[in-house]
Amino acid sequence: MRGGGGQLEKRFGKSLCPGRAAAPVFVDGPARGAGLTLGFCGAGGELARFEEARRAALDRLEGQYRQALGRAGEEGAEIFRLHRAMLEDRDFLDQVEENIQGRGLEAAAAVLSAGEMFSAQFSALEDPYLRDRAADVEEISRLVAGLLSGAGEAPPPAGDYLAAADSLSPSRLMELEGAKGLILRECSPLGHTALLARAMNLPVITGLEPDPAWTGRPAALDGGEGALYLDPDQEVLTQFQEKTRQEALRAAGLAARALGPVCTRSGRAVGLWANAASPEEAARALGNGAQGIGLLRTEFLFLRRDTPPGEEEQLALYRQVIQAMEGRRVVIRTLDLGSDKRAPWMSGPREDNPALGLRGIRRSLARPELFSTQLRAILRAAAEGETAVMFPVVTSPEEVLQARALLDRCRAQLEEENLPAGPVEAGVMIETPAAALLAGELARVSDFFSIGSNDLAQYTLAMDRQDPACDPRHPAVLELIRRAVEGGHRFGRPVSLCGALAADPAMTEELLALGLDGLSVPAEDLWSLRERIEGLG
Repeated sequence: MRGGGGQLEKRFGKSLCPGRAAAPVFVDGPARGAGLTLGFCGAGGELARFEEARRAALDRLEGQYRQALGRAGEEGAEIFRLHRAMLEDRDFLDQVEENIQGRGLEAAAAVLSAGEMFSAQFSALEDPYLRDRAADVEEISRLVAGLLSGAGEAPPPAGDYLAAADSLSPSRLMELEGAKGLILRECSPLGHTALLARAMNLPVITGLEPDPAWTGRPAALDGGEGALYLDPDQEVLTQFQEKTRQEALRAAGLAARALGPVCTRSGRAVGLWANAASPEEAARALGNGAQGIGLLRTEFLFLRRDTPPGEEEQLALYRQVIQAMEGRRVVIRTLDLGSDKRAPWMSGPREDNPALGLRGIRRSLARPELFSTQLRAILRAAAEGETAVMFPVVTSPEEVLQARALLDRCRAQLEEENLPAGPVEAGVMIETPAAALLAGELARVSDFFSIGSNDLAQYTLAMDRQDPACDPRHPAVLELIRRAVEGGHRFGRPVSLCGALAADPAMTEELLALGLDGLSVPAEDLWSLRERIEGLG
């Protein structure tokens, strides 16, 4: 059936992300006239050009990281941290330098060649996690090469549109701010682009060959059905509206259900909270039935800037999150920066092992002026609704006592300044073996526990948390969780879990059997976890 003249044309692809959207099509691709070849200008000149482009790429990825935090949450934003790390990898940089100095390649060709080499190495590995890194290497090499050659994509139109492309990188997706849905020839369901699209609630279908002639044509996309309607008639649009209305009614029913407690069939109540890093994530969490925010990460406020945020800036953000939760409890974790998450304003040498050293509560106590600013902002925000503060990477009761003493001094200062401050419970993140083993002692000086299974597994197993072999289901990790629960309950302290383990449906029953009082997970996992809990005896 011919399209383009107002005649309905229906095409089927494969559903990747559900949802529905209607808008004109924008077929993404290279800009006309892009991609100039400048020629080889000497090894020194090419190295300088490469370094300039590399730094420009790092700046672009920084901006995309911050943008992704608001639109896709920390899990989605983590992609751009990974890409930044690859652009600072010594092996990759050395290979580019060798390609320029030893092979006489111009900078763009040198970067692409290095990317192809490392991508091939990753693709040959058996480990699926490491094989997936091949696409990441290709993306960052294309990004830098594009900056070097002047190549780039066509600018997207103003307003809303459905983006069609052969494939789409996470970086390009973040640039297509008006995209309400994606039509892609290729996209791995486990890839980073799919992850971002799901986090941003974008409908996606794959397996369709984009036609440049589609550009500007009205279209309707049904991600659940895997269907694209070009030049949709009123009947199709009416069906879309009816499906959307029915889904809204279902969502309203779910929302009403979310107001009640989450209980097993035997009647045991289980807290179900969400992890968040922005007001937008908090709003999504509430819509998905979160009973509160079990972990509000604050690091994104402190990264990618030359100076740390002041009290008023932090206060505004915390207030937005608390207001977004409409009275439900918000647990704010104080700053957890270390050598692995380093802000430009941070002083001190880089540590050989960035997972260890001066981080979490230790760094905060070492910078009392910085810590006080954050605690004052949290206390003032607590006047807007139920709020708690949580201290990360704790290893001793003394650290908690020092932090609580500073919290009390900040409250006294606010009272003297006639600034409102709300009540704030103070809890501890159990993410080191030391904290789990000393849980009884920590419970004496804390109001609650939240177990961070990712770091707890890392420190228990002596294995990087990003390594797929770092399994939080390891018996040693589960034993430490059991001890933490036992130690907290001995003094009547509630204990929850907020790491990746909490969202694993295969572990829900076992985790609850350990005595946990609640689980805190990404917003998109809330409904499936609720159903899992309610199905247990």
